[in-house]
Amino acid sequence: MSIGELQDTKRAKLDNEKTIMSSKILQICTHSGSFHADESLAVYMLKMTKKFKDAKLVRSRDPKIWEESDIVVDVSGKYDGVKFFDHHQREFNESFNDKFDTKLSSAGLVFKHFGKDLISENLELNSEKDESNIEFLYQRIYKDFIEAIDANDNGINKFDNYDSLKPKFSDRNFQLSGLVSNLNPSWETEPTDSDFDKQFEKASEIMGLAFSNYFNYIGKSWLPAKNYVLEAFNNRFNIDKSGKIILIERFVPWKEHLFTIENENNATNEILFVLFPDSLKNWRIAAVPLSASSFDNRLKLPEPWRGLRDDELSEKTGIPDCVFIHAAGFIGGAKTREAVIQLAKDAVNFK
Repeated sequence: MSIGELQDTKRAKLDNEKTIMSSKILQICTHSGSFHADESLAVYMLKMTKKFKDAKLVRSRDPKIWEESDIVVDVSGKYDGVKFFDHHQREFNESFNDKFDTKLSSAGLVFKHFGKDLISENLELNSEKDESNIEFLYQRIYKDFIEAIDANDNGINKFDNYDSLKPKFSDRNFQLSGLVSNLNPSWETEPTDSDFDKQFEKASEIMGLAFSNYFNYIGKSWLPAKNYVLEAFNNRFNIDKSGKIILIERFVPWKEHLFTIENENNATNEILFVLFPDSLKNWRIAAVPLSASSFDNRLKLPEPWRGLRDDELSEKTGIPDCVFIHAAGFIGGAKTREAVIQLAKDAVNFK
C-alpha cells in the first residue's frame, strides 16, 4: 500500500470516528426516586440547548450510571462545572455570582454554566454582536425565575424574619415547587422506579412550560419593546413642548424600559403620561407610576375627570371622542389619537 493510500485510509478512519462521535446520543442523569422542582427544571433547560436537545434521560443513584452519563445533575456529591452538577455536598456554597447570596440548586448550577448558550441559541442571538443583550438576559432570568427555585430547594426563606410573620393563607400548592412535589407518586401505591420516572417527566414538562413562557416573554417580547419606548422618548417634544408626554405607536411593555431610558438620558421622573393604542384600536393614556411595581403615580389624571365616561367626559374636558377616565385617575381612554394627545396635554397643564 502506497503512502497516499495509507493517508487516505487514516483519513477515512478519522472521518468515521468523527461521524460516530457526532451521532452519539448523549445521556443526562439525575437521581431516581422522589423529585423536586430544581432538577425537573435543570433537565428541561439542558434539553433546550443544542448539545443536549436529543439527549437520553436516565434517573439513577448508581455511580456506574453516573460515570456512563455525559452530564449528572442533582446527584453524585460532586460539582466540577463540566460533568457533575450536584449541590448537596457539605462543602458546597456556590452562588450565581457576587451579586447574589442565594446558594445554588441544580437548576441554578445548570443555568450558570449553560444559560448563555440557552439564551443565544433559542433567541438566535450572536454571542459577540449581541453580547450585552445576552448578558442582560442571563442576569435577569436568574434574578426573576431561577433564584427562587434555588432558594426553595435550599430551604431559604424570602424574608429574614419569616418565622415572625403570620400568613393570611397558604399558597404552597399554588407555587411551582408545590405542584411538582404533588406529582410524586403516593406511598400507598408502593410506587416503582418506573412510576417515579413517568411522573418526573410530567414535572419537567410543567417546570419547562412555566420557564419557557417566561423566557419567551422576556426575550422575544419584553426586551425588543425597549426600541419602541426609546423612539417615543426621543420624539416626546414633537408630541408636546413640555416633553412630559410620550406616544408609543403600538402597545408594548413600557414601564421598566421607561425608567431605564430616563436614567440613561439624565431625565429621571420627567415623563408623566404614556399614550398607546389598545386592542380595540382606541387610544389609552396611562399615568406613569413612581416605580414599575407601584400603584402611586407621578401625576394622576385630574380629579374632576375621574369616573366619567363618553359624552359626559367629553363635555367635562371639552375634548370630543373621550371614552373614560378611571376613578383612581391612573388610566383613561379616547377614540382617537388626537383626543388622547389633547387629554394628556390638558392633564399636564391642569390647575
